[in-house]
Amino acid sequence: MSARQDDDVALKLLHTADWHLGRRFPQFSDDAALELSRARMSVIDAILGSASHNEVDAVLCAGDLFDLPQPDEQWWRPLADKLGRYARAEHPVFLLPGNHDPLTPGSVYHPDHPFRHALTEHVHVVDHDDFSFRLSPQAMLHARPCRSRAEGLDLAMALPQREADDTDIRVGMVHGSTFDMPDFQTNFPIAADAAVKRGFDYLAIGDTHAYRVYDPPEQPTVYPGAPEPTTFGERDAGHVALVFFGRRRRRPLIRPERVSRFTWEERIIEDMPALRRLRDEPLQRTVLRLVLRMRAGPAEHDEIDEILRGLQGTASNHGQAAVLNVDRCELMLDATDLGDVLDGLPPVLADTAARLRAQAEAGGEDAEVAQRALYHLYRLVRSGGG
Repeated sequence: MSARQDDDVALKLLHTADWHLGRRFPQFSDDAALELSRARMSVIDAILGSASHNEVDAVLCAGDLFDLPQPDEQWWRPLADKLGRYARAEHPVFLLPGNHDPLTPGSVYHPDHPFRHALTEHVHVVDHDDFSFRLSPQAMLHARPCRSRAEGLDLAMALPQREADDTDIRVGMVHGSTFDMPDFQTNFPIAADAAVKRGFDYLAIGDTHAYRVYDPPEQPTVYPGAPEPTTFGERDAGHVALVFFGRRRRRPLIRPERVSRFTWEERIIEDMPALRRLRDEPLQRTVLRLVLRMRAGPAEHDEIDEILRGLQGTASNHGQAAVLNVDRCELMLDATDLGDVLDGLPPVLADTAARLRAQAEAGGEDAEVAQRALYHLYRLVRSGGG
């Protein structure tokens, strides 16, 4: 079903969640962390662009839009501007407080916060427990906010149940995790059959960062995932969910659409050929973490440094990878061929080299320090500094 088959489509929604605006990335360099933080804001343009292209009737933002309940103005002000340029009466936007940005006194969603005053009238914050909004003559939205970081209440089961004579398309929106989803969290648990029990045709949820559809025979429960990944290991992140309800068929068609700028990938490199192959890969949109789990001789260490400089970039050249993070903890120096290079050193240096080599080969806590010292000694001798 295409987005423009209006004769067949009764309701079109874009469902997104887990933007985590303002998230910090301390494991990266300052420049890389800034790039990743900016990507979290720029992906909002892709999300709203998709909503506009598909002419959706509403945008549902199912929680954790901010990483903290009181984000800096540099995060909420641009978001208010972007939403204000998009939202209209015919395509409103709904913002749901999640467990990272719950509705609490002083939070960004509190009615007294300047963020609320910066929002236009067609951007709606779910700021009370019995929130409802008529999306169309045939469709109703019901939502309930998170009011704390963790709570035992099943927010989906707290939504109103369908009345016997209610023929609306009923859409629910909450933040939490269903019991039987892999790695589900217990901070806001949601019953797997909540949509069925409460009579919803679609349950829009945020929390899980991967795109997932819990798809029982009746009503689907959907996590769109984080539109930009937040860490390594988040499989199937980077999407929004487009939802189409047919006029003659109540069960919706759900289509993931990729909006992310970056993909995140971690690789374990165990030999030089695997590292060399990276030079031929298109990594311009990849946040790449390399775990160097290998032994390399001194000359190979030089080649490793050269390859990593090409991946990361320098002050004068862009890197091949969008962002590079390297773990060298398991990169071991193969000192077996250092003997010839270090022959002829003054006795004091030769004795030091021998002790360092023995310490490196013995392993233990100081082995890595000994390996680095040996390598620097090797480079010094090779450059003529010895």
